[in-house]
Amino acid sequence: MAPRVVAVDVGSVRTNFAWAGLDLPGRRPVGEGGTHPEGAALAVLEAIDSGVPVALGFEAPLMVPVSPVGPVDGWKTLGQARQGETADGRSRPWSAGAGSGALATGLVQMAWVLERVGSGRPALRCTTRPEPWLAGDAELFVWEAFVSGTGKPVPAGITQHAADAAAAADTFADRLEEGTLSASDVVCAPSSSFNLAAAAAAYAGLTIAGSELRDQVQVYRTRPALL
Repeated sequence: MAPRVVAVDVGSVRTNFAWAGLDLPGRRPVGEGGTHPEGAALAVLEAIDSGVPVALGFEAPLMVPVSPVGPVDGWKTLGQARQGETADGRSRPWSAGAGSGALATGLVQMAWVLERVGSGRPALRCTTRPEPWLAGDAELFVWEAFVSGTGKPVPAGITQHAADAAAAADTFADRLEEGTLSASDVVCAPSSSFNLAAAAAAYAGLTIAGSELRDQVQVYRTRPALL
């Protein structure tokens, strides 16, 4: 069945939070999007209750690199940027500035949204791997949106946060059509990945493989939506 994509631009739930959704493949907007986490969760639940799989993205670091413990002084690389976090010649690491703020804010908002979804659908099958989701072995696929540099849209008649969410949803639709969901734009290698999305899904009571805690989260660098 054709999926729904819901993309979340994390931020203050009072002023800077936004989500946008598209029903694919026609890219029909899910209402007018919204400005609070409850609406994002309901957009997910509405689709899943109708038998429609959902891809849920957050504009926040959903995985962080953990240096190997074997080498002497391996700890010296802790906190370094993930591969692919450079945009337009500027490094935008998860561990500094806007990245660290988005990580902290996004982690709690992701956990809340996933728990809200889980409260409506206990033991819902969730994954951060595109393959089982595409095969129908999981109803919910969680991914990371990377909105930065030339991929950051210029809003027209809407807030920057709404524009960012719309661009993320539109980019996911592009990647699905291209068949490139398994090609992440950002990776933790050569470090291992601490999968925060998998941890949040487990916290929320969703059904997710324990092995995903060390898996890569798929990161899709946005292309501006047509707004």
